[in-house]
Amino acid sequence: MDLHSGLPYWIVRNSLLDYFHPLEGDLSTDIVIIGSGITGALMAHELCRAGIECCVIDKRSIATGSSAASTALLQYEIDVPLCRMAKIISEENAATAYHACLQSISDIEKVLKETGVDAGFEQLSSVFYASSSADNKLLEQEYEIRQKHKLPVNLLKKQEIRKRYNVKVPGNALVNGTSAQMDAYRAATGLLTYHMKKNSLQVFTHTDIKKCTETPDGCIMITDKGHKIKCGYVIVATGFEAEQFLPQKIMDLTSTYALISHPVATEYLWPEHCLIWETADPYLYIRTTDGNRIIVGGEDEKFSDPEHRDSLLRKKIRILEKKIRKLFPDIPFKTEMTWCGTFSNTKDGLPFIGNWPDKERIFFDLGYGGNGITFSMIGAQIICHMLQGVKDERSHVFGYDRIEKYW
Repeated sequence: MDLHSGLPYWIVRNSLLDYFHPLEGDLSTDIVIIGSGITGALMAHELCRAGIECCVIDKRSIATGSSAASTALLQYEIDVPLCRMAKIISEENAATAYHACLQSISDIEKVLKETGVDAGFEQLSSVFYASSSADNKLLEQEYEIRQKHKLPVNLLKKQEIRKRYNVKVPGNALVNGTSAQMDAYRAATGLLTYHMKKNSLQVFTHTDIKKCTETPDGCIMITDKGHKIKCGYVIVATGFEAEQFLPQKIMDLTSTYALISHPVATEYLWPEHCLIWETADPYLYIRTTDGNRIIVGGEDEKFSDPEHRDSLLRKKIRILEKKIRKLFPDIPFKTEMTWCGTFSNTKDGLPFIGNWPDKERIFFDLGYGGNGITFSMIGAQIICHMLQGVKDERSHVFGYDRIEKYW
């Protein structure tokens, strides 16, 4: 299935990586990572860094699935507010999840610096505003619980937000200075290329896994061309396409829409170029690029099929344009590219990381939700620790045992 359509900015910005290497025979290896997007790339990095042999397999060109369409806002804030998540999975577990996301942003920056991959990583402030005055109470509750758990946050009145950031928000806002943005496509392709050169990482593209069977001492996979892959472990890092490997549905599919503007003169952009998003569901989200373009996303719809998703693109773009102009009436905003994509979300807003209860040899690194990239970093670390026999206190928060409790 097409994970996105239209013209994602990142592929135009970077040009498509010229790499074609399908598996042309049987293969035997220690660990197979299925998926070459940002999740698979971070997973490969952690394993290579730990000296663990692995290879990456993808049915597409490198990172041309969901990662190519990601708007790549990096925030410790999760789609489900902490005050609401605490009622679903307990306050302690919810706080652990939020702190894990906060640490993940720094860890991603560290990975990019260690490997010398220029993915346009930039640390920024984040403004989470009330979509209506009625949501001010939600922000007050959220502010209190974040303060309680020592998460970076400030609560500002709408007048102060308008003055400081020159944005006409309808309500108050939570602000923190620990968010970031990046180019997920450039990060994924850069990390995989780095380890192909440094660690002889094998990456097989245009190779579709049709069957995966767990055995007492490993896994056996069959490709679309009938080739057999024997390995000790499999790590599934294919987002919602992992459904073929899972015994039951654990997420819902959502269509999201995005656009990017023509370059805008610096004097028209808001101070600090902070990330901006709102309390509404679905929510509007806004960021800039290093070329002074503005990316606007949102207008999510429950996914039915790619044709229906794509048919709504023009309508959704008009709505997004109207919203950005209402927030920033003085910006000479003009759309240059548009696209839409599909992503997954869960009831508690968290990813699924680790083994399915009866699958000891198959790991799942599924960064569902709007925090896919920060979740991917967390998942790569947890699974690497599990393979090394190292206990990771975060694993129970993101594991599959919570399905019986909340699903």
